[in-house]
Amino acid sequence: MSLIVQKYGGSSVADLDKVKSVACRIKSYVDQGHRLVVVVSAMGKTTDRLMEMAREIHPSPPDRELDMLLSTGEQVSIALLSMALNALGQEAIALTGGQAGIHTSNFHTKAKIITIDPQRVFRHLDENKVVIVAGFQGMSSDYDITTLGRGGSDTTACALTAALSAEYCEIFTDVNGVYTADPRIVPQARKINRISYDEMSEMANLGAKVLQIRSVDFSQVYGVRVQVRSTFSQEEGTWVEKMRSMEDVKVRAITHNGNVVKVVFLEVPDRPGIAALIFKELADCSVSVDMIIQSEGREDKKDVAFVISREDVNRLKKVVDNLNRKIQFKGVKLDEAVAKISIVGAGIASDPNIAYRMFHVLSEQEINIDMISTSNLRISCLIPNSSINEAVQALHKEFIEDEEVSIHEEL
Repeated sequence: MSLIVQKYGGSSVADLDKVKSVACRIKSYVDQGHRLVVVVSAMGKTTDRLMEMAREIHPSPPDRELDMLLSTGEQVSIALLSMALNALGQEAIALTGGQAGIHTSNFHTKAKIITIDPQRVFRHLDENKVVIVAGFQGMSSDYDITTLGRGGSDTTACALTAALSAEYCEIFTDVNGVYTADPRIVPQARKINRISYDEMSEMANLGAKVLQIRSVDFSQVYGVRVQVRSTFSQEEGTWVEKMRSMEDVKVRAITHNGNVVKVVFLEVPDRPGIAALIFKELADCSVSVDMIIQSEGREDKKDVAFVISREDVNRLKKVVDNLNRKIQFKGVKLDEAVAKISIVGAGIASDPNIAYRMFHVLSEQEINIDMISTSNLRISCLIPNSSINEAVQALHKEFIEDEEVSIHEEL
């Protein structure tokens, strides 16, 4: 019998009818001879509602207590799903992350998985039970409940797949797979059947919400095959796996992220060690940054600009307070009216014409580019948030739709 790890997102278990439907799907796998470990997210928008409640009580709630609160959403889901399976005559048991042997770092709200002890999970599997595990959470060395950050259930599922040496991991969501762009913005977007870990990692990092980036990177390190597919369809989804390099592969997808903020540290002292100090403070507070630019010096002062996630703004304020005690700078300016648009593909770095085409398309739409960053697999531009839809549509037409037409013409 093959062992499979499945993960069902919040939209898949948003209400009791969907929970029952997921239970029927799981039982069909068991009836086919599979052993299953199932990771579940909180129902629907439960995590958002819990966060709103926390902030009504405290504008900046303590991270430890926030983890204690947010982790309850998944515990509701696993209990209900286990009950639904037992009602169908299939034995199941619900486990929290800690009960499933998931040990994490002590950093609350963004903890990292350190080790997984799978003995209890294996014991229940040997008893022919379906094991339902709460995603997004684990337990620290202090026996505190910790959470893994938004989308952390994906990481839970991929980590368990590796720890249990399961055959593969299925990520069930409300879309049929990974698309060349957001279908809500680009109706012509098409599903990608297979994509490399590197490309998927870039897409996740750049705003594609199908998989959490840590889950992709984890899967690549441990060789976990992942299929992203719909809970509401039997159609095969997108396989994320190791792929041979192909020089003729160009732009695979257009991604965008409106959940970003541009940060500018104004008139920072222009001397060795200052940039290191700023970014050490950011790292210590677990604030991830992108698109770093340092301006030309003027009177021994420089501006340092970068982009962060909106979720990290409160952490940024702590960084600013710490830096104010260590260095003299004019202040910090935040711009929330921005978005990041990116093109992703394995062959981008080898073709200098791609950058020109991207910038030319944006200029034709009269979209101003504020910041630019590149890697071997992507080119990203910071643009006005108000222009994001037309930018995605124009770039998809240039790099995906027109490229496919050109290929078919050559054939």
